[in-house]
Amino acid sequence: MNKKVQLQDLGNKDYKDTWDYQEELFKEIVDIKIKNRQSNSQLPTPNFLLYVEHPHVYTLGKSGDITNLLLSEKQLEAKGATFYKINRGGDITYHGPGQIVGYPILDLENFFTDIHKYLRFLEEAIILTLTEYGLHATRSEGETGVWFDVGTPFARKICAMGVRASRWVTMHGFALNVNADLGYFDNIIPCGIKGKAVTSMHVELRREVDEQEVKEKILKHFQNLFEAEIVTSKI
Repeated sequence: MNKKVQLQDLGNKDYKDTWDYQEELFKEIVDIKIKNRQSNSQLPTPNFLLYVEHPHVYTLGKSGDITNLLLSEKQLEAKGATFYKINRGGDITYHGPGQIVGYPILDLENFFTDIHKYLRFLEEAIILTLTEYGLHATRSEGETGVWFDVGTPFARKICAMGVRASRWVTMHGFALNVNADLGYFDNIIPCGIKGKAVTSMHVELRREVDEQEVKEKILKHFQNLFEAEIVTSKI
């Protein structure tokens, strides 16, 4: 089993370009797995973790409802935002500046073959990171992601998650609101859940937050939870 995870920080990158790159890495892993099974060989499969910040974009999961996007094509254009229907789970969400997006592209056979556990580990990495800032975040039963004040009228989501997995290879991932402009969430019903607010670290802490520092903390907890070896990789 290969527990090395190649970390690539893509900086600010277009959503579609990043999606295409994810697909390329995903295919690379799957092709090795297929070759291993066909030839009874044991070539190691690589793992990747991409960090990225996207320009304003709305994405809709394969089981999502397009009516949860509250903007017309012209209104999207006026806001400088794009829209994509994609192949992850979950409904609609927003990505944009001030948000840390993480895309783990892992061969789970290098770690454990349990999608439920995988999602819980991603949530836990975010929860532990927020705890370091004095923020008490939790899960919400039946709703993937990370929340504050679950079960109260003040429930609000700080991190959305949506993944795809095939042959135990993952793609897509999490989006943590750090210094994001939350006004863009007013144009959707986030994750298709009505009546639930969205928040950010900036709002909760009432100050700008160092995004590089947050990335490093997430990475530390990700590494510990997955018992992974992080290797910084050139793009």
